[in-house]
Amino acid sequence: MAIKVAQLLVVDDMPDYGDLFKQAGLEVEMIKEQSMTEEEILANGGEAEAIIGIGTFQSFSEKVMACLTKCRLIASVGIGYEQIDVKAATRYGILVTNVPDYCWEELSDHIMGLILACTRRILQLDKEVKKGGWQQQVKLEENLQKKIWPGMTRLRGQTLGLIGFGGVSRSLVPKARSFGLNIMAYDPYVSSQVFEDFGVEEVKDLDRLLSQADIVSINTNLTPETTHMIGKEQFKQMKATACFINTARGQLIEPEALHSALTQGWISMAGLDVTDPEPLPVDDPLMKLDNIIITAHSGHFSPLAWHDLFHRPGENIVQLFRDGQLPPGLLNPEAKEAYIKKWGGLKYSPGS
Repeated sequence: MAIKVAQLLVVDDMPDYGDLFKQAGLEVEMIKEQSMTEEEILANGGEAEAIIGIGTFQSFSEKVMACLTKCRLIASVGIGYEQIDVKAATRYGILVTNVPDYCWEELSDHIMGLILACTRRILQLDKEVKKGGWQQQVKLEENLQKKIWPGMTRLRGQTLGLIGFGGVSRSLVPKARSFGLNIMAYDPYVSSQVFEDFGVEEVKDLDRLLSQADIVSINTNLTPETTHMIGKEQFKQMKATACFINTARGQLIEPEALHSALTQGWISMAGLDVTDPEPLPVDDPLMKLDNIIITAHSGHFSPLAWHDLFHRPGENIVQLFRDGQLPPGLLNPEAKEAYIKKWGGLKYSPGS
């Protein structure tokens, strides 16, 4: 009997999961329908045993979970899963996975790029040159020397403060250290041993990190607790010369507070790969500022990362239905008991 799999996210770059399942020796009935609303998810995936979707945008609420009576696995594309009610899934014996190690290298590269662009004022220099501001005449060079050069800094010896010390931050550490940066990090959910293993100063007080860091990079998940965790009060604690980097989620920051910070001199520069909303309207006040860099939520991308992103959900389905093992990237390992009670035993891979 064929396994019914609903692919509720349909984009051009996605692999042919049918071929992947066939190569794995699984008989699968595929349903491919773009489904964004709860009603569409239930209409197209209500009978599925496994669902491939995206937990950043598609709503898998308590209501949806209660109706997915045949579903064993929701395999979410990407890192974010804020629209998935993981606790409800656990109660209903539904396993939920994401791709937690997706694009760590790409994002940490991007963060370093934004740090360099901010501290060396690379975009401002480029803009000035292209409008003719790099000439032999002294007067035409005044904008470079008097307005741009004073904001340029040496990285070696400065302090990088990381808010969140998960995979992206840990991937960033050796790259930042190679530039001579001192590194401190704040993450109340990470053990002190992890900080020690990476040679990073653990900061238990976020206010201390904000006040001491020359560069602040926020690399944490978006949750109800972290939504708008950086507002006016937090920006005011930062150094006036500080650079602020956000490649995680736009909603971590209060947009009005960031605008105030950049226009009132609370901080010097900002580098954003994410915004709230996305995309920013062309008439948004942030778009008019010269001391902000915005890179259109592109930091995650490389062809290699894209391959991992879209193949992992299919591989998770193979691991569960063919091998009888809990798949990697499991967000609710505590669902194992309810899963076994509902669907029967599992073969466990080493360490699970």
